[in-house]
Amino acid sequence: MPDALDEVRSALRSRTPVDERERGSIAQFLTELDRLAAPFDEWADEVHVTGSAVVVSERGVALHRHKRLGTWLQPGGHIDPGETPWEAARREAHEELGLAAAHPPGGARLVHVDVHRGAKERCRLHLDLRYLVVAPPLEPAPGPGESPLARWFTIDEALAVADEGLVGALRALREGTDA
Repeated sequence: MPDALDEVRSALRSRTPVDERERGSIAQFLTELDRLAAPFDEWADEVHVTGSAVVVSERGVALHRHKRLGTWLQPGGHIDPGETPWEAARREAHEELGLAAAHPPGGARLVHVDVHRGAKERCRLHLDLRYLVVAPPLEPAPGPGESPLARWFTIDEALAVADEGLVGALRALREGTDA
């Protein structure tokens, strides 16, 4: 998927990080992209790109409690064959929250980058691209096999419970400096 990969590289190079963690993540992400033969393929390498969604509505931000990690996170995960990271983010929002989320007018919008350890044994590092998606203000209804713990939070509530890798994105969202 060379066009999507070019788009990701361009977005990373032009991104203004919200904090030092994101700055380091962007640098590491670009380094890893240079060595990966198939960065969107979770089976090609123990380091791979993932897509996540920062899901918002007038009710706030929707998070779910990750089944393996036990922390409150944005929905996200591996990229399916033929899918782009921004498509994966939207799909994951639907699967993990049961919400029909859409990218904002103007298309997919990268709002945060984080490099972190994967939850599965075969995943050493996830190079996570986080996209803003807008959902209707309905109650989350996670799909079968997903964590049943999902709900809307105000930004301040989310900051109090969220995984540390998401904090920068939430602060930027609260301050209106990015999302």
